[in-house]
Amino acid sequence: MPEAAETPKKVIPLSEISKHSSRDDLWVAINGKVYNISKFVYEHPGGEEVLLDVAGKDATQEFEDVGHSEYAVEILDQYYVGEGNPEELKINEKPLGVAEFDSSSDSSSSAVKLFLIAAAIAAAAFYYTKVN
Repeated sequence: MPEAAETPKKVIPLSEISKHSSRDDLWVAINGKVYNISKFVYEHPGGEEVLLDVAGKDATQEFEDVGHSEYAVEILDQYYVGEGNPEELKINEKPLGVAEFDSSSDSSSSAVKLFLIAAAIAAAAFYYTKVN
């Protein structure tokens, strides 16, 4: 028996997404997918202003910069309305997810080095007080 053809996904141009940029009618594009998050605005843990700043826009970079939890990524599914136009939107090769540690980042590696130095000093101080 032949498999049923997959239903084509609705492609939504950025011009349509941009029409939905108010508190009561708020759409965003994240990683090529379009979400109507109007019902989530008041529940957003970061506050509604964060969402209003990206309303009607491609919010991929902002979403990833925050490093959302796996739960945040999962709840997006319930707000899905269609696919964004890939020629207009940022689409990452890797799927959305919790922010990953980037060891190549100067600020991240500096913070790790600082932590390790502080831990070494604390260990030395602890050892010194035990010996004396």
